[in-house]
Amino acid sequence: MSLAFHWFLPTNGDSRHVVGGGHGSTPGAAGSDRPPSIAYLGQVARSAEQLGFEAVLTPTGAWCEDAWLTTAMLTQVTERLKYLVAFRPGQVSPTLSAQMAATYQRQSGGRLLLNVVTGGESAEQRAYGDFLDKNARYARAGEFLDISRRLWAGETVDHHGPHLRVERAKLNRLPEPVPAVYFGGSSAAAGEVAARHADVYLTWGEPPAQVAEKIAWIRGLAAAHGRAPRFGIRLHVIARDTSAQAWAEADRLLAGMDPYRIRETQRALARSESVGQRRMLELHGGSAERLEIHPGLWAGIGLIRGGAGTAMVGSHREVAALVEEYHALGIEEFILSGMPHLEEAYWFGEGVLPLLAERKLWQRP
Repeated sequence: MSLAFHWFLPTNGDSRHVVGGGHGSTPGAAGSDRPPSIAYLGQVARSAEQLGFEAVLTPTGAWCEDAWLTTAMLTQVTERLKYLVAFRPGQVSPTLSAQMAATYQRQSGGRLLLNVVTGGESAEQRAYGDFLDKNARYARAGEFLDISRRLWAGETVDHHGPHLRVERAKLNRLPEPVPAVYFGGSSAAAGEVAARHADVYLTWGEPPAQVAEKIAWIRGLAAAHGRAPRFGIRLHVIARDTSAQAWAEADRLLAGMDPYRIRETQRALARSESVGQRRMLELHGGSAERLEIHPGLWAGIGLIRGGAGTAMVGSHREVAALVEEYHALGIEEFILSGMPHLEEAYWFGEGVLPLLAERKLWQRP
């Protein structure tokens, strides 16, 4: 099977420097260098489509633009590109979200994918009127996905659960196709929901040995439910004609990080409830020293950005080799980004994707 490559839509702003945000951190001034207008995001989306990326991921949260509305607008300036819309189940009813997904599929020609995010930070959830704790949010997400999948299958649903309740819920028009569900999480509660509902389990870019452990964990949990999800990874990338050029770019990004901002971001991220965020922090320990944590895998992004904090760095051939290394573990989908997103899409799309095509690992959609 051909690997799938997706890009990222910077709906919190873009820059030639690292833009922060997520898990209690703040976007920072760099996010205003290229505001997330439809005009600019359209450039990124059209470039990703032209280069052969299958979809683009949008974040969710108070620190970025709404993913549903933004991507719905962008379907009108692209033709083939799919949109991996991140959303939080606690902010909308399962019946309404199932209806929204069905409408999106009809109006876009079937270009919706769903990234279900339970919400890692209780403080931000409370701002949206959600006062459940983390484990309860995962339990609710499981109920939500149970209801949604039954609705998409055409059932009339009665559900009286601990967190959600619907009666005689039914969709008049079903989505075609049913959108694939992407789901991540490193806690025990997350693993159980992923095992039952994820079509694609996502992990942030940890070193291959740790990724292998996660894949084995989810495979085991899913097998108990008679399921076999695919696996994806979320990474940044810095690919250049030579290794020296790529690492010079990583050094430039690091030099642009204010030490005070690093300290403040690390303090904020240390308060995160997310197990995945804690694992990201452990990769660098808040220090700007020894950031290459595996050959070609650089943890510098995570110094001032929440969430995915690692980048593949190297020549096009070196980055392609690291992609192959992850693929050998079972990774089939790669969600990538760079600084800035517009230019970096071309570095990867014109430099790395052709090499993977030569090796029969990727075929243009």
